[in-house]
This record gives sequence, structure tokens and C-alpha cells, in this order.
Amino acid sequence: MLLAVALLTGLGLALLWPNAGEAAKVIERVPFAGPGTIFVEGEVVSVDTGCGDGTQPRTGAATSGADPDRSCLTIGIGITSGPDTGRVIDVPARGSLASSGLQPRDTVELLGAPRAEPPAGDPRASDGAASERYSYSISGIHRGLALVVLSALFLVVLLAVGRLRGLLALGALALSGGVILAFVLPAIVTGAPGALVGIVGSFAIVFIILYPVHGPNLRTTAALVGTLCGILITAGISTLAVHATRLSGLGDEAAARLSGVAGSIDFRGMLTCAIIIAGLGVLNDVTITQASAVWELRAAAPHLGRGEIAKRAMRIGRDHIASTVYTIVFAYAGASLGVLILLALTDRPLLSTLTGDDLVTEIVRTLCGSIGLVLAMPITTWIAAAFLPPVETGTETAAQLE
Repeated sequence: MLLAVALLTGLGLALLWPNAGEAAKVIERVPFAGPGTIFVEGEVVSVDTGCGDGTQPRTGAATSGADPDRSCLTIGIGITSGPDTGRVIDVPARGSLASSGLQPRDTVELLGAPRAEPPAGDPRASDGAASERYSYSISGIHRGLALVVLSALFLVVLLAVGRLRGLLALGALALSGGVILAFVLPAIVTGAPGALVGIVGSFAIVFIILYPVHGPNLRTTAALVGTLCGILITAGISTLAVHATRLSGLGDEAAARLSGVAGSIDFRGMLTCAIIIAGLGVLNDVTITQASAVWELRAAAPHLGRGEIAKRAMRIGRDHIASTVYTIVFAYAGASLGVLILLALTDRPLLSTLTGDDLVTEIVRTLCGSIGLVLAMPITTWIAAAFLPPVETGTETAAQLE
């Protein structure tokens, strides 16, 4: 059966694989920057309060207040690349950029928009202004060093605790990222059905990572079957929920911006795909844990029958599910904290707030992922119990049950 599912997954990848030409056309339509725009690097040399344009300098209250848009800084930046290398400019920073904590010697990315050349005979054409061909603004902050340090810490902790399993998990993570980047994202961009892309992409990820990381044995096979069932349940429930709640898939700023430049995207399908993939990691965690619980129970009590072991494993699973469900809720709440705060500050009736597009999207994500997760637990438990060998006399170890 699993071989047939694997073949169908491969067929799905072949049929849904995005056309590189179509994806390139969509990319060309996205106006990342205007014609003549350049990107250069710069180093912060000074940070001063106020913007020199009538904006009041920040006070302690303004800096820590709830309205960051009122804060303004003047950032002195020395340009270190591009045609204006060596030039020092003052760039205003407002809102989130002003609140980011920029300090001297930080590296930033600058967007240079070409200035209109003064007409012939204009006095500005003969002075230094003519050499200032670009008007610069800060387009990003280089965070490479901090990310490298954090990534190195993650690797050290993972390998120190997980050892070989941790190393295998890193490889699986890289392969999963490859599936998402090479298949899921381009397929969504070119208008493929989001639910099918989510199912096929998730199936491919599960087949790629489970056996290499956890070993080719019956325990892993039971977890694999349970995970596949959970994916299908999540896909079905989320498809129905997105349509029943009349969600457009345009609830966040990124999706709204995409709608203006990539009209081929099925945004409701994209939301469904996002729900499926978002729940994949925790779903896999539950199924692997349940399959392992069944095997360890048999190793600890080889005289117990499959039914009794399944019942005991279900008790373990209920505790795991209880903690996992609120883990999902907290994860979504943390990721959407800004939206929740904004809604809390909005003077609207509770029912109106709860049924708003932003909040309903997060509720649907949480509930659909949780339903698939909860139902995958008993499915995995009973499948794993069915895979157990019959009760035999004598003592068996967990390794002998593989």
C-alpha cells in the first residue's frame, strides 16, 4: 500500500511540477524595485534624535510608547559600495526602523533611487548636487553575524544532545526546505490547486525524512501511515473550513501585496496549503511518539496482547495530545501577537472581533491543524499495535521487535 502511495506522490509531483517559464514570468511582473534603482551597502556612523525636518526629537516616553510611528531618528551612514562609495549621508528613520536599535558600526542596505537630472542651464547642474545621482533610503539591516551565531548555537545544542539523530534531522530539514522551495512555492505562484500542492508536498517531505531519520522498520512505517492519514484529514477539514468561513486568503499584508502582482495565485488554496504544511511538524512528532510508545510497551510487557497495549498507548497519547494542542494554540498566538493586540485595541463588539478576517484565519489554522493531529493519534496507535508480532513466551527487547 505504501509503495502505491509513494508512486502516486511521485505522479503528483510530476503533474503539479511548476513550469519554470511561467514562474519566471510571474517573477518579472513583481515590481521589486523601479528602473535604475540600485542597492548598496553602508555603515552607520551616527544616530541622532529627530529628523531635521520639523519632527520633534524622541523623548523617553515616545521611545517606549505604543505609537512607534511618532519616533524619528537621523541615521548618519557612510556608503561602502556602489558609485557613491565614501560619501556620508543622513537618512531619516521612522517607525519600526527607528525602533530597531541601530547603533554605530551596524551595516545596512541602502536603496538608491535615481534623481532627475537638472535641465541644462540650471544652476544646480554646475554645483555638487549634479554628482548626487541617487537619493538613498534604508531598505534593510544586515543581521548576518547575529544569525550565524544563533545558528551555530542551535547546531551545537542539537548535535550535543541529538548526536546522530540530530545530524540526520538537519539533513531532513534541508531536504524538506528543498521540497518547499523547488516545488511548493513555485507551484502556488503558477496557480496550481493549493490543497493538492499541500498534500503532495507534505507526502513527499514525509517519505523523504521519516525512514532516513528514524530507520526503515515497522515502527517508522506505522508512524508514516498515521502521518499520511493526518495530512489527508487536515487537508479535507481545512478545505471545507476555508470555504465555509468565506476566507479569501488575503488576510495578511504579504498576501494582499501578492494579489496585486501575481493574479494567477489561488489565495484560498494557498491558505489551505499553508495550514497543511504548518501542522506537519507537530503531526509527525505525535505519530512518531505514539508508534514508539506502542513498541516500548510491548518490550516492557511482552505478555500483553495488541488490544491491551493499544489501550495503554492511548492513555499516553491523550496526555501528549492535551499538551500538544495548547502548544499549537500558543504558537499561533505568539506568531500573530501583533494582530491580536491590534484587535484588542479596536473598539468593536466581541462577536464582530472574533469573526473578523484576521482572527478567523488564525482560528481556522489552529482548529484544522488540531483536528488532524488529534485524529492521527488513535490511528497511529492502532496501526502500530496491529504491526506488533503476536504474543510469545519469553522476554523480547525493543530491538527484537523492530
